[in-house]
Amino acid sequence: MKAKLVVDKFSPISKIDPRIYGGFIEHLGRAVYEGIYQPNSKYADKDGFNTQVIELVKKLNVPIIRYPGGNFVSGFNWEDSVGPKDDRPVRLDLAWRSIETNQFGMHEFEKWIKKINSHTMMAVNMGTRGLDAARHLVEYCNFPKGTAYSDWRIKNGAKEPFNIKTWCVGNEMDGSWQIGHKTADEYGKQVNETSKAMKLVDSSIETIACGSSALDMPTFGEWENTVLNRSYENIDYLSLHRYYGNEDNDTPNYLAKSKDLDEFIAGVIAICDAVKARKHSKKQVNLSLDEWNIWYHSKQKDEENQPWQKSPHLLEDIYNFEDALLIGSLLITILKHSDRVKIACLAQLVNVIAPIMTKNDGEAWIQPIFYPFMQVSNYGRGTVLTPIEYSPTYSSKDFERVPYLESIAVVNEEKNEVIIFAVNKSLNEDMELKILSDGFDFDRVIEATEFEGYALKQTNENGQMHIRANNRIENGQQTTTINLKPASWNMIRIKLS
Repeated sequence: MKAKLVVDKFSPISKIDPRIYGGFIEHLGRAVYEGIYQPNSKYADKDGFNTQVIELVKKLNVPIIRYPGGNFVSGFNWEDSVGPKDDRPVRLDLAWRSIETNQFGMHEFEKWIKKINSHTMMAVNMGTRGLDAARHLVEYCNFPKGTAYSDWRIKNGAKEPFNIKTWCVGNEMDGSWQIGHKTADEYGKQVNETSKAMKLVDSSIETIACGSSALDMPTFGEWENTVLNRSYENIDYLSLHRYYGNEDNDTPNYLAKSKDLDEFIAGVIAICDAVKARKHSKKQVNLSLDEWNIWYHSKQKDEENQPWQKSPHLLEDIYNFEDALLIGSLLITILKHSDRVKIACLAQLVNVIAPIMTKNDGEAWIQPIFYPFMQVSNYGRGTVLTPIEYSPTYSSKDFERVPYLESIAVVNEEKNEVIIFAVNKSLNEDMELKILSDGFDFDRVIEATEFEGYALKQTNENGQMHIRANNRIENGQQTTTINLKPASWNMIRIKLS
């Protein structure tokens, strides 16, 4: 099989916002307790943080992390999570029917976020609370000193403000499962007034309104339209969430689901721009894909879970090799929309539908999806170029004309190199990929790697998976040719003259 990718210097999509490689930590299952925070583990540092997890998260190079939810936030009183630990109340978490001890809270999270060299994306409760609690939280986190909430932060040990710049105003408020679920009109009014108040406290922050939690929600489209009509000038981003699974065990159809994400993003962009035009606005609302991942392996087991446990085993998907191939394709799809998707958060980071898992003693191990995310986050920095692809296609149960090649090129101006990410979705044929330059002079291939050769259902509990070098490559000044193995994730870095 033969395919081509033209790397066109004169067709940029956008400079990449690093927040596109964000993560997510929710008070759910073992994401916090027994995940990032495990004071009784032999791997814990003096603050109780799992040092193995810290090092692995650093390898992912995640620039922003959404916290503390998720569904959890819609019943969360942020005041419960600050102050002396002995005084913090134990609460029922209705979202996940668990016991929340509040022994890990906002100050602990801010301390952890600094250890992994990242930033916080804070979510506020729009379910059981609203404007008043949100404005007080911004004051607590960001105001220097001299007011009741800023001085309370200082009393609790943080002299300097947390200076959190990105704020989610609620979570999945379109969902009937959400505590305090609202209609689009109710939420649109609420987010408009809440965002205004939050920005009066700190005018430097950006806010994210809740869009649809899935493309197949019955209110999709109408929800976005109504919420934006109510709040367009006072919010900066609209969220969208999407998860995928292979319940039918149909791998070709599964690997084609990046087309679904592409259509979802394109549809939300169209709605945002329609509202902009109708309002004669000069402002552009961009997107925050602040929950995306694969989620289906653990659902049956979760249904058998007993309620009211502390840090129960919930949403602990054990991923396989085909999941990593789809994650790679979804990352490429997100990059294709980098002109409008400025924030994206892989949900989640540790133990809960996560690239990183911990055992009971705190020992950490990585899942197959870790590898493509790590490579794109570390090397996908710079400007995304419009992909001009020539590839054979196939049709599956749900999709027509699916290219076997899923690819994207990024030019890193600082390092003077072009980075290509590519998936060969064929399960049985090699692909000869010609990378053609338009406007660049290729000097040499710095690195070519592949993640391939594993059974589609193979997992990585034993740490047997690795990214390997790909030496099946020929380099020229205008053309580089590389052989991509069947069912493979690939990265090629080319130094420019």
